[in-house]
Amino acid sequence: MWERERVSEKNVDTMQYRFDGPEQAPVLVMGPSLGATWHMWDRQIPELTKQWRVFRFDLPGHGGAPAHPAASVGDLATRLLATLEGLGVHRFGYAGCALGGAVGIELALRHPERLASLALIAASPRFGTADEFRQRGVIVRTNGLDPIARSAPDRWFTGGFAAAQPAITEWAVQMVRTTDPGCYIAACEALASFDVRAGLGSVGVPTLVLVGSEDQVTGPAEARTLVAGIPDARLAVVPGASHLVPVEQPAAVTDLLVRHFSTAWQPLPETTTGHVVLPAAAPRPPAVAPPQPAPVAEIAPAPVPAQVQGPPDTYDTGIKVRREVLGDAHVDRILERTDAFSEDFQQLVTRYAWGEVWDRPGLDRRTRSCVTLTALVAGGHLDELAVHTRAALRNGLTPDEIKEVLLQAAVYCGVPAASGAFRVAQQVIREETTPPE
Repeated sequence: MWERERVSEKNVDTMQYRFDGPEQAPVLVMGPSLGATWHMWDRQIPELTKQWRVFRFDLPGHGGAPAHPAASVGDLATRLLATLEGLGVHRFGYAGCALGGAVGIELALRHPERLASLALIAASPRFGTADEFRQRGVIVRTNGLDPIARSAPDRWFTGGFAAAQPAITEWAVQMVRTTDPGCYIAACEALASFDVRAGLGSVGVPTLVLVGSEDQVTGPAEARTLVAGIPDARLAVVPGASHLVPVEQPAAVTDLLVRHFSTAWQPLPETTTGHVVLPAAAPRPPAVAPPQPAPVAEIAPAPVPAQVQGPPDTYDTGIKVRREVLGDAHVDRILERTDAFSEDFQQLVTRYAWGEVWDRPGLDRRTRSCVTLTALVAGGHLDELAVHTRAALRNGLTPDEIKEVLLQAAVYCGVPAASGAFRVAQQVIREETTPPE
């Protein structure tokens, strides 16, 4: 009834997986949340395997899977498809929770011909802000996964459930704690860059959007954004559940998944010649969305914030790199303060420093941060040093590595300059690496 395979340590193109259910049944793929393993779906399996052959996978570095970090959500989708291809699975239904849901959206946008139906659980077209996830990566890089693991029950479950189910709460903590830190950080980076709000209208597969009513991570508001943007989507809100709703309310989630995949499994049409015809990409919704059956909420997707317009080449690249290195919040503050007097200077900095120098392939960002910190110490630019200490942490330097850079700078730039730099960097590192209460 089931089989399990741990992929080769040398094979970075596939994923660790498990099959449950009859071999001849249609395949239903289930994707986990960040920090969770395929066991988050255990209580759905007995019922789902009555109709489907259920394929579950682990994210890289999760559940003992080989620790080959994925650079993006698209990379995870590509690895999943490679795994399924190797098993001869060409068409399937897909249900994913949180990061697993993001993988499902990528599949629907890039490979719609592969999906028969889609369920997005605790998902969002954009998960929080890039700064939030990169900050989480800084905390893990500095403190390990223990702070994230200890706070997981607060993010995943309602308080009443966590108190009443201490065994499940401890299971959740240990599941996160045993994840590979590098793969967890890479997944945070993948979510930081994930934003498909503009593409939701191209999702052309029947979609169930399912969310816990008490989810404080990706709650009903994010779910309604998905429903409003996807042409054929239905919303289900599960009362009394938080983020990891398949674990907290397993019976309700199982019933919703069975009903959805039983009634909204889109067949792949065939011609009389025997050739398979792939479905055409779904058209984007008109400016005014047509009425949809209850309980779909007609709420417009969140607008994409406007950016300062500049030359289409180095400015666009520069603003992207500047945000990735310094963070959205910092760049937004700069742009908000920009007026007619300072606009030309900000254009210059964005195009030249960030669009050209920081984007050059000759040095990686960690190395560029080391060079920048040293130069700022030499020049005595302590305000900028604070900004770039935060950037160095985001670029992957540890506090110990930053300390070594400043010690080296003390030798060549002078002890007084380094003394001020240590004071500034110490404060920034304390702020950035202290786990939230």
